[in-house]
Amino acid sequence: MTKIIRKTLPRDISVGVLVIIFAIVFFLAGQLFEKNQPNIEQFTSIYLGEFLVSTAVIVMILILWEEILFPVKIKPDGDGLIFRNHATKLIVQALIYLIIPAIVVFLVLTYEVSPFRFYGWAAVCTILPVVGKLVSGINNYNDFLKLTTSSIAYKNNAKEGVIELKDIQQIRMIKDDSNDLQKLELDLTSGAPITIDLDEMELEAYYESIEEFITTHYKCSL
Repeated sequence: MTKIIRKTLPRDISVGVLVIIFAIVFFLAGQLFEKNQPNIEQFTSIYLGEFLVSTAVIVMILILWEEILFPVKIKPDGDGLIFRNHATKLIVQALIYLIIPAIVVFLVLTYEVSPFRFYGWAAVCTILPVVGKLVSGINNYNDFLKLTTSSIAYKNNAKEGVIELKDIQQIRMIKDDSNDLQKLELDLTSGAPITIDLDEMELEAYYESIEEFITTHYKCSL
């Protein structure tokens, strides 16, 4: 059974925050458009444009602020756990992201926009989700760390392997200045040490659970 280690934010909190952000952006969105809109029809009033501007910002936030939509889950695998980014999350993020460029194109084709302000807003909404989440998610799509009572398996882009626990002399957990787990260094009984770069695998949400499993099951190797 899949174990949830981080639930989504309470609905009342997430909806409340999103409504406040939507209202603020809607109030300010008129600055992205020219005051004179000679070509817009009745159904494409300036209020529709402001609504779409606010909608694009909300979509961006939903992608970047994953705690609103996506719980963090760990999948048991045999006598251990497997830590990886779930494909469903990335697919949903990519699909809802498409709303943003669609809105930008519609607004450009429909309204007279204030170039500097509008294209600045458009750049933030279209680029930030890609740089902040989508590129990293795609690059680490197949990455995983699997810990069992007898072995450690991992894949990090071009680096991958399965190491039996009996072949590990010592496990060192490397942390940063904030005491967050970053890497696992495995000293083997024979051969060169192996470094598993957790900080390159988009597994930040799992650091605490990874450390807990290691300290519980690999005491003899610490």
